[in-house]
Amino acid sequence: MNKKTQVLVLGSGPGGYAAAFRAADLGFSVTLVEKYATLGGVCLNVGCIPSKALIHVSILRDEVKEIANHGLVYGEPKVDVSKIREFKEGVVKKLTSGLAQLAKARKVEVITGLGKLSSANSIDIETKEGKVSVDFDFLILATGSSAVVPKAWQVDDERVMTSTGALKLQDFPKDFLVIGGGVIGLEMGFVYSSGGSSVTVIEAGPTIATGADRDIIRPLEKKLKAKFKSILTNTKVNSLKKAGQKIEVEFIDNEGKSQKEKFDRVLVSVGRRPNSEGIGLEQAGVKVDEKGFVIVDKQQRTNVPNIFAIGDLVGNPMLAHKASSEAVVACDVIHGKKTIWDHKGIPSVIYTNPEIAWVGLTEDQAKTQGIEYKLGKFPWAASGRAIAEMASEGFTKILFDPKTDRILGAAICGKNAGELIAELGLALEMGAVMEDIGGTIHAHPTLSETSLEAAEDLHGYCIHLYSPKKG
Repeated sequence: MNKKTQVLVLGSGPGGYAAAFRAADLGFSVTLVEKYATLGGVCLNVGCIPSKALIHVSILRDEVKEIANHGLVYGEPKVDVSKIREFKEGVVKKLTSGLAQLAKARKVEVITGLGKLSSANSIDIETKEGKVSVDFDFLILATGSSAVVPKAWQVDDERVMTSTGALKLQDFPKDFLVIGGGVIGLEMGFVYSSGGSSVTVIEAGPTIATGADRDIIRPLEKKLKAKFKSILTNTKVNSLKKAGQKIEVEFIDNEGKSQKEKFDRVLVSVGRRPNSEGIGLEQAGVKVDEKGFVIVDKQQRTNVPNIFAIGDLVGNPMLAHKASSEAVVACDVIHGKKTIWDHKGIPSVIYTNPEIAWVGLTEDQAKTQGIEYKLGKFPWAASGRAIAEMASEGFTKILFDPKTDRILGAAICGKNAGELIAELGLALEMGAVMEDIGGTIHAHPTLSETSLEAAEDLHGYCIHLYSPKKG
């Protein structure tokens, strides 16, 4: 079967379906190719959405325990794994079916199958019904990424999992090991710990949550150390192997000593690689770098003029919202708009309790790069709303240009930090100065007030925090 379309999108994750829908809204005929039965990619099916459903349940369970100290006693929460799994799967099903309806409403043709380019203007798709060939004017590559599992850790056993396996939530094992102290590792460790597992985290680097400032991580780290069995940094995992009903892990601790421990399940979360192999890039003449990332310019265009690429496929940070933003740029360029992808900050969030969120320049980056900055900082221990909600362990900080007072970056540790960071992301993109934030009336009492107070702290005029005037 041969078909023709104006815009073909390969991959239906947050970048892919955003590209397909945007292109359709701009008036193009669009074909969306997805190898799996449902739309949404890793993020929606086996990534950020199901993990947030599980994290929501985990936070509620923890809050039930905490509120007992303040007069509301429910008793020890009982964990029904099958019901939690059913809730998580229900969330995914609702959203994937919604995407299918949106595609239908926009007249986006969805082809389920494995696509491989045969030239710079055509693709062959292996479907259940046979091969389909589609000619296209423009192509947007959005094939995403896959979890990396080093060869020494590859064990033919379902107890050794990537995030996909961990999110299936088959059980809450007694002893659970997380290899990798990044976002995925910390979030899934949090989920399994709240479900009753004894969690150990092994991180090869000196700290967990690389990329975030150390001070912003500290409140979370303190809480996780009390919640987890242990967090081992500067620790290298040598091998994994079956040991009866358990997985034996050999690792070198931070003192250089070899250790062996056995776990019921192991999550490997040490990074992801782009899905650039096996999709026929060489047939189309599309170039990739030494790590397999597709090389693009600021318009998301590859070296082949009619082929664009977005999302995890083109490089870090591998975040769904980055992919969606790049999708808009690619479609607008195809439509003839003179635009480029040029953002001052991409928000990052760790969805634990407390949450960690940051956008723009971090304090660590500023110090490393020799960038001058001034800091406004507000501890949530002085926030009425945070205290009332038992969430006073965090803080909000904002980096400003010392000459202009223009915002350079921001970070938040605390409840709903992922929601709160949006205001500061908008301020960053709009080139706001301290007075723009401090002069905006925020509802009281709210957690969002902490951004106002952090801004006013820049010059020592923070109402709920006394500090000497800074000029």
